[in-house]
Amino acid sequence: MILIHYGEIGIKGKNRAAFENCLVRNIRKALKGEIVKIRREYGRILIEEKEDANLNFIGERLSKIPGIENFSFVTVASPDIEDIKEKAFHIAKRMSFSTFRIAARRASKNFPYTSMKVNEIVGEEIRKKLGKKVDLENPDLTIFIEIGDKEAYVYKEKLRGIGGLPVGSQGKVVALLSGGIDSPVASWLMMKRGCSVIFVHFYNESLVASPKKIEEIIEKLTEYQMESKAYFIPFGRIQYDIVANVAAKYRMIIYRRIMAKVAEKIANKEGAKAIVTGDSIGQVASQTIDNILCIYAASKLPVLPPLIGMDKKEIVEMAKKIGTYEYSIKAYDDCCSFMVAKHPATKANLQDIEKMEERIKIDIEKIMEKAEIKEFSL
Repeated sequence: MILIHYGEIGIKGKNRAAFENCLVRNIRKALKGEIVKIRREYGRILIEEKEDANLNFIGERLSKIPGIENFSFVTVASPDIEDIKEKAFHIAKRMSFSTFRIAARRASKNFPYTSMKVNEIVGEEIRKKLGKKVDLENPDLTIFIEIGDKEAYVYKEKLRGIGGLPVGSQGKVVALLSGGIDSPVASWLMMKRGCSVIFVHFYNESLVASPKKIEEIIEKLTEYQMESKAYFIPFGRIQYDIVANVAAKYRMIIYRRIMAKVAEKIANKEGAKAIVTGDSIGQVASQTIDNILCIYAASKLPVLPPLIGMDKKEIVEMAKKIGTYEYSIKAYDDCCSFMVAKHPATKANLQDIEKMEERIKIDIEKIMEKAEIKEFSL
């Protein structure tokens, strides 16, 4: 069987069951035909996999499901010290090690031995029969034992998940996805916080024949939320209108405000409650506090920037970790780069920006009509 532990879900009080059920649904969807059944127990989730299940596939999928703190492939024993001892010895004799320790946890107080006593009994069995040394500080092998009312679980490693909350438990958000490094990481962080992310990508159709690179980024991110919807919006005409009517140093601000208004329209259509950006304070001119104030004011919905306090090095490291970096660094004529001025404004005034924006003919409905909607799934 597979034993799954969650972290933050455990402190959700009366709402805990709803979070657990959401996580179970996501696990079932991610593992498709690899499991026989899945059940909740207090503080953990148990999966019975098929006899011919692909364990590498299962491990890879579980490592990418938000809400899972760690998981283990376990041997099931009866809640009996002799059976537990036998199962632990069976695991140990197949391993190559010099030192070891036993880490038992007695969840059921009906079991007659304390966790410490279980450590001693099982440890003595392995020490005697295999001639290995006990090392409680830095062992080559740790055998974990969890004892419940009806079953005990014996295993040799805890595989890390990504933690957080299960996708879907916090509702929907709309993420502005560019071709850069930052916005995919921002989207991933929102998934980790339990949000279902809908993507919106704006591109200049006269510069980009096909936003294939963006599709590759979305496909990678879909590994974490199983299903994704994306709006691809040709935006060339709006960009040329901005260039014709707005001073160069303010163009990026106006451009991003219009993007925020379109994203808000999509969010209302999809039942999303917020807009997500890849902003990090001071990273580029449009991300100064003054300019962010002007940009975010264009949306009546809250705008969430999960990277706001991170530096570029941290963001790059995270992009590599989640697998989007290799796609983000591919050559691509991003809309934003088209709008960058040589000397952009860093302290824009909202009232001035709103007056400039009045020169642009913005028809959100027409922009929406040109959107191409694509769906992605595992």
